[in-house]
Amino acid sequence: MKSDALAARALELLRIPSVIGAEAAIADHCEAWARRVFAPGEVRRISNSLVLGRLDDPRPSVALVGHLDTVPAPSAPNPPRLEGGRLFGLGSSDMKGALAVMMGLAETLPRERLPVNLVLVLYAREEGPYADNELGPVMAQVPQLSKLALGIAMEPTDGAVHLGCVGTLHATLTFEGKSAHSARPWQGKNAIHAAGTLLAELDGRARVEVVQQDLAFYEVMSATLASGGRARNVVPERFELNLNYRFAPGKSLERAQDEVRALVAGRAAVHFTDLSPSGRVCLDNPWCQALVKRTGLAPLAKQAWTDVARFSVAGVDAVNFGPGETAQAHQAGESAPVEALETSFAVLRDVLSTPLTR
Repeated sequence: MKSDALAARALELLRIPSVIGAEAAIADHCEAWARRVFAPGEVRRISNSLVLGRLDDPRPSVALVGHLDTVPAPSAPNPPRLEGGRLFGLGSSDMKGALAVMMGLAETLPRERLPVNLVLVLYAREEGPYADNELGPVMAQVPQLSKLALGIAMEPTDGAVHLGCVGTLHATLTFEGKSAHSARPWQGKNAIHAAGTLLAELDGRARVEVVQQDLAFYEVMSATLASGGRARNVVPERFELNLNYRFAPGKSLERAQDEVRALVAGRAAVHFTDLSPSGRVCLDNPWCQALVKRTGLAPLAKQAWTDVARFSVAGVDAVNFGPGETAQAHQAGESAPVEALETSFAVLRDVLSTPLTR
């Protein structure tokens, strides 16, 4: 499929706003499309998510997986458009260009004659908390997805295969003090100041490299939000930090939580607000190997969280591969190269159409 046709489909999708929590319109659009392309029994809708294709096929099943939602719109306008060989608009890289590729493959591949059974999963609420992500209920209600030979999460990867993914947790750290007039701070205890030593430790904390199958993942802890104080002339009695910990594949959520508690060491109350597991590296999967070989690019570690982790929890091998640019994801002026749509289409077409060699 040529880049102009893929770009036109992507532009059509970009013109349907689908900020996280408001995916009904794009889900309706994709369902109407699916009912023209798939047999009636091959279209399943769960809330604002879709599972498309046969689930009882004896061939090994490979799923192309993409989320329908975007992050909230930026304050600066970025209207959907084609300009200078690039696709512009909210979600162009993350990941409506990839959705266009998925749809193009479903339309044009001879699905009944492929060496694999092709399944599409289009789902809502990826850009938010792990617990709200609709891929969870989708996998619970469609247990056949736990039998996939490979899941391909079509997140932006610049056309390379990104393996595994780091886990992520968020914790609210609450420092307690005692209020006082700021002219007489010795009469109180400044809760903001109480966080000072921990913040200094975070500032000086080096990233920790963890190598798996020759891929380097980096574990990092960052304070990302802070709030406290109630007036300019009052010593604050309470101060809160959001701590985000990104940890390597192979580390459990329980161990990651223990490491946060050890860092805090009783200096603040710790309340975990979002827990997302890591995703394992599956370079030994033969379909993954075929995909890596076809790209012609060295595989990379996924230094971010994706739903590869959710597949890993279900015992399913999954990788990240998509036409979007990682540097453009969540940017105010988000864009994506049109040429990359055709390239990823060709890579996936060839991998899905070619039997594995033994």
